[in-house]
Amino acid sequence: MNLRPDTNKRNPWFIEYWEHHFKCKYPGSLWTPLNEEYNSTCTGKERVDESNGFELEAQLQFVSDGVLAFAYAARNMHRDLCGGRFGLCPAMDPIDGNTFRRYLLDVSFKSMNGQDFQFLPNGDGPSRYRILNFRQTSPGEYEWATIGFFRDGNLTISSPPIFRIDQPLHPRSVCSRPCTNIQAIIGHDPCCWTCKDCSTFEYLPTRNACIACPMGTIAALDKSFCVLIPQKYLRYNDGISVSAMGLSSLGIIITVWVAIVFYRHRETPVVKASGRELSFVLLGGIFMCYSMTFVLVSKPMTLTCGAQKIGIGLCFSVCYAAILTKTNRISRIFQAGRRTTKRPKFISPESQLVICGALVACQTVISLIWILISPPEAVPYYSNRADHQLVCSSAIGSTYMIGFSYPICLVVICTIYAVLTRKIPEAFNESKYIGFTMYTTCVIWLAFVAIYFSTAHNIEIRIATMCFSISLSATVTLACMFTPKVHIIIFHPERNIRQSMMVPRPAFGKQNSSCVRVDSGTQSDDYELTHRLNSSGSFCSAYSHNSSATQTFTYSNGNSISTQTLDSMDREFDLDDVEL
Repeated sequence: MNLRPDTNKRNPWFIEYWEHHFKCKYPGSLWTPLNEEYNSTCTGKERVDESNGFELEAQLQFVSDGVLAFAYAARNMHRDLCGGRFGLCPAMDPIDGNTFRRYLLDVSFKSMNGQDFQFLPNGDGPSRYRILNFRQTSPGEYEWATIGFFRDGNLTISSPPIFRIDQPLHPRSVCSRPCTNIQAIIGHDPCCWTCKDCSTFEYLPTRNACIACPMGTIAALDKSFCVLIPQKYLRYNDGISVSAMGLSSLGIIITVWVAIVFYRHRETPVVKASGRELSFVLLGGIFMCYSMTFVLVSKPMTLTCGAQKIGIGLCFSVCYAAILTKTNRISRIFQAGRRTTKRPKFISPESQLVICGALVACQTVISLIWILISPPEAVPYYSNRADHQLVCSSAIGSTYMIGFSYPICLVVICTIYAVLTRKIPEAFNESKYIGFTMYTTCVIWLAFVAIYFSTAHNIEIRIATMCFSISLSATVTLACMFTPKVHIIIFHPERNIRQSMMVPRPAFGKQNSSCVRVDSGTQSDDYELTHRLNSSGSFCSAYSHNSSATQTFTYSNGNSISTQTLDSMDREFDLDDVEL
């Protein structure tokens, strides 16, 4: 307390402390970020004491007590051994450490703070402690507060300790609290441990570890064992299943009705000209497509999984094999008509059924090989930890595309044929309707493939999408291929006659040679062909009554066909061989 800046030269920071304590700038001191704010000048005569805010560091008491203890011990030893003489006597030169320790433990004096000082018998200093409480005084504000003292084995508390503003009582001083039934003990200390909550998918076989439940299971409420997660699969009462089956049921009803109409009018020109046998095959394939919905939404079992493997490809193969046979027959007839007058092979109804059956047999072989290599079975599937689906093994990944690969090839080939036959006279074929059917089907299948691969995590949505795609493809085929014919049969029976199905032959005079230009405005009955072919065309003929003459019909688009082909389709091929 007697230190001054002019006398305390050994401490280079003392002047800075002096300026900070008295809030003034000492003459000649260096600039600091603190003293630049002080406007007054220090005199150097200020006095450091408690009146101007000086507070002695409490721990300095132990330093002064230690120095005084050594001083009193040395004085007492010098007095007893040297008899009060100045300086060290021979008895203290050198000083014996054990003797000095005995005098040190025996000292007793009043310390600078006015308290008695004396070592304890075991050599410890006097047991005097301040009890400090680090506590919160207000939100964000904390302080150390003296709340009591411990002196000579006596504890005195002047104010109770505060641990938290909202929890003033002392926390329990015990071992770690017991874990609840759903927590594991982490650590091996007998008194201290940490409790860990097990996750939803972990159970507690012992108290020291959380063990993951097997896939498809979840921990019970008490975490003592795992329980099975209910399996999910499409059920008949699910909303999406009801919608799919409703669409399929409506399609089946319409398909059966169309089949009945065709069967009752099977001897009429419209039905015959449509390729009667292939039409019934096509209706059968459409019926199978609609029926597949009920197989797909059934509970996955070995039987239903096997039916799905066979059915998803077979129903499409029947439909597109029939359409491919139709378009191939049309193409071959008119291609042959441009080159020769000879009847093309394999265009009879029996031949068409054999060709269609052979195409369908390829799909059957693929399905049988698929089943032999990968037998159908119902297996659990987990898209995530909380998922448990019951699915057919083929529904996982892209396996179902094996069944769709062959029908996709048929669709591509049918589309190519539809493009190639698009300019054939409308009176002889269904190319316009077949083309629209295949173009629409391609769009549906492209969308289906994209959705199929994007729903790998949810088999239910994948199966439902497959149901709607199959039914939609069947609906497009049914509407495009049969609506025009049913419309004629039901609403325009007067057009259901042989003359409206065939292109009439133009009348030519005997033993003459002529080239006739037919314009769209011609009203002659002899040239009814103008109402069935393009708006403008020409027949050039060298017709002989006694010989088979060959004429050439040229469309306005530049295509041509021999009239002998047209004639032979009416005379030689019969009505059953002619496509509407």
